[in-house]
Amino acid sequence: MLLPPMRYKADDRETVQFFREVARSVDLPIMIYNNPVDYRIMVTPDMFDQLMDCENIQAVKDSTRDVTNVTRMINRFGDRYRILCGVDTLAMESLLMGASGWVGGLVNAFPQETLLLYHLILSAQREKALELHRWFLPLLELDLSPKLVQYIKLAASVTGIGAAYVRAPRLPLVGEEKAQILALIQNAIAAEPAWMRDRQILHEAAAITSEK
Repeated sequence: MLLPPMRYKADDRETVQFFREVARSVDLPIMIYNNPVDYRIMVTPDMFDQLMDCENIQAVKDSTRDVTNVTRMINRFGDRYRILCGVDTLAMESLLMGASGWVGGLVNAFPQETLLLYHLILSAQREKALELHRWFLPLLELDLSPKLVQYIKLAASVTGIGAAYVRAPRLPLVGEEKAQILALIQNAIAAEPAWMRDRQILHEAAAITSEK
């Protein structure tokens, strides 16, 4: 995953040249991280057009918060670039618009639920997908905070998948903030619909996803 130049707000020409030089220097497949909200640089369709000849630039993690970018990219480039949603709260909308996948945050704490939502969308089970998404949304919104790492790792510690430990300069949550996030996580777990734990539907989700 390749970010634009850091610390300096490069213009379009500089950003494209930076991506091209990195692409030429490695054999690895590259996914451009398009996140103008956090990194101030928007990678536009015109810029992706200039990168078409860089064959190892194969995908984009779209964190623009603009779901219409999925359609815009598909209309212009077809399947030249694989489009992956980079914002948890917009995953359902992006997948419905034709995104190839989802670079998730809360998957680190709720992998089965993430997999199941992906499966339900791909298999056009709209009502179940909507029910799951509406249940999941308060948790997915944790991915939007500057403290997403602390929040997601706390959630992973609650679900037994990971630990709440974080590396400096981040610090573990404490006090009222920790209590609020913990309550949100615990309330969501308590309210999870029983059908989402059905072994058959989880098996179907794993099977269809393994084919993608």
